[in-house]
Amino acid sequence: MLQSSDSRAHSDSDKWHKYSGTNILPMWIADTEFLAAPAINDALQSRIEHGVFGYGYTQPRFINGIIHHCRSQYDWHVDADWIIPLTGCVPGLNFSRAIAYLRGKKRAVTVEPVYPHLRKTSAILPGYENAGSPCILENGRWVPDFDALEANINDETGLLLLCNPHNPIGRTYTDTELARYHDIAKKYDLLVCSDEIHCDIVLNGTRHRPFASLDDDARDRTITLMAMSKTYNIAGLSCAFAIIPNATLRQEYRRVSAGMTGDVNILGMTASIAALEHGEKWRRKMITYLRENAQLAEKRINATGKLHMTPVEATFLAWIDARGLSVDNPQRYFEEHGVGMNDGADFGAPGFVRLNFGCPRDMLEEALTRIEKAVAAAS
Repeated sequence: MLQSSDSRAHSDSDKWHKYSGTNILPMWIADTEFLAAPAINDALQSRIEHGVFGYGYTQPRFINGIIHHCRSQYDWHVDADWIIPLTGCVPGLNFSRAIAYLRGKKRAVTVEPVYPHLRKTSAILPGYENAGSPCILENGRWVPDFDALEANINDETGLLLLCNPHNPIGRTYTDTELARYHDIAKKYDLLVCSDEIHCDIVLNGTRHRPFASLDDDARDRTITLMAMSKTYNIAGLSCAFAIIPNATLRQEYRRVSAGMTGDVNILGMTASIAALEHGEKWRRKMITYLRENAQLAEKRINATGKLHMTPVEATFLAWIDARGLSVDNPQRYFEEHGVGMNDGADFGAPGFVRLNFGCPRDMLEEALTRIEKAVAAAS
């Protein structure tokens, strides 16, 4: 299932290209070092052998695969006409901002630290603002400060941007937490865009709960964004989808997105169909491997005494508090010691770093050894 840690070094990998010509291990951008499932490679090879790559259409197998997946994995019943194919979840986030903007609301709220694209504004929406509210560390888990989130809402606020599971803190939200988010959204009549791209990488044995599945009100105010890309390491094939049960909201979504993005490419859809139909056995093996990687990282990071990492409940990303290291820029400091991680400032939390442990065990162990040496050098 795994490829060697250096097999992408001279490929078209953005992750590896960033540190080309250096001895820095790339542990940053959120794609993994795992070969795609054999069924995906087989499907792509078969499609390539056809030799004609003209305009495609949304295949019924893609839609039916999503419907079956949502029912079997989340006990969520999705209708075919709710599904809108997308080239990626990031455009989907921006389309949700555009809907709120056209409704006369120029402000979105989210909980930070969070994936940077939930924090960014769009240049085509003048005056638009994203407002972040903090998470707090409570009993060894990062949890939303719901009081701060509610206090951050004003008359200009029209959109709640939710990350579920939450990148980078690695949380799977409980039903109680999702219900609290929903209470706030309902109280202030907020559109909700729920980025659920990591929904099939749950490591703590729980079942993912789509926000829109909470009740009828949550369903009718929510745009859910999903993809096979993170789970099956096919992000470069640009295939995702939105699930929008509310017909009026779906019509708004189609209107604002018209002409703003291309169609899903035929290879991306081919790969996604293969993942949906034949990828489950592979996914379960990957989850076991990632769970062991997460436990190893947590043990060794916390043993340094200067860094702190909370348990990862979902994703293949570790959120590390490096404020105890007493260096000006932890991300740059670790680069100087051979490990390239994400800067927490990009997520709204300076002093933290994000480590991608979606890689072979030997690559992770080498990265952890370099981190340990870097901590010792700073002491």
